[in-house]
Amino acid sequence: MPEGDSLHRAARRLRVLVGERLEVEAPHPRGQLTGVAERLDGRRLESVEAVGKNLLLRFEGGLVLRSHLRMKGRWWVRPRGSQQLGRPWLVLRGSEHEAIQVNGPVLELESDVLRRLGPDILASPPEVGAMLENLRAAPQSLPLGEALQRQRLVAGIGNMWMSEALWEARLSPWLRLGDATDEDLSRALEVAHRLMSDSVVGVRGRRRVYRRPGRPCPRCGTPIRSRGQGDANRTAYWCPGCQSPSRGGDGPPAP
Repeated sequence: MPEGDSLHRAARRLRVLVGERLEVEAPHPRGQLTGVAERLDGRRLESVEAVGKNLLLRFEGGLVLRSHLRMKGRWWVRPRGSQQLGRPWLVLRGSEHEAIQVNGPVLELESDVLRRLGPDILASPPEVGAMLENLRAAPQSLPLGEALQRQRLVAGIGNMWMSEALWEARLSPWLRLGDATDEDLSRALEVAHRLMSDSVVGVRGRRRVYRRPGRPCPRCGTPIRSRGQGDANRTAYWCPGCQSPSRGGDGPPAP
């Protein structure tokens, strides 16, 4: 699933259309069923922002298009009139550029999504204090890796950046919130913010644990482990040797 950094990069691309009155169409039947194209056609795009894993496109008249890409959705920006392959869910066409959205499971007009989201991990500066309050208000039996991906607590982090940030912070994804100190949580959040901010501007380092099960940890040599976590069964990757083994680093507790 695209994470917050991917959405921020998409927002940057889409801003080439801000200020223009757009032609909007929905070639794909499922895109047509949303009714979005008819409501937005001919309106001026006022702003584009990424909030967590959501794109919010604000149009004149107070209409806000929310796009959530789930697993396979993508936004592309290209010169107007480029050859169209397939049937996009949505096309936003300006004078010189057009944006197309493909495989878009969530396209809807709404304005209250921010009420359902925690602070954006990519805000500058990040609201670490508010994120800490949310994490402390959550059930303290919740594993840290799962908590960081709950968008109501912290918006924008998925399993890739959760795994990479916790490896760098030397914290286990299985560490329960109640066993983590505020310093632990702040360190994890600050590392996630830094790694993801670097990714937004095109700086992407080598993956340390994500999708590397069985390979040696680059820090201590212990084989990387992986296992599904939480109700959504998102895969966590971690090193049982150097990610706080005394507080859950060896993995989930035995049933």
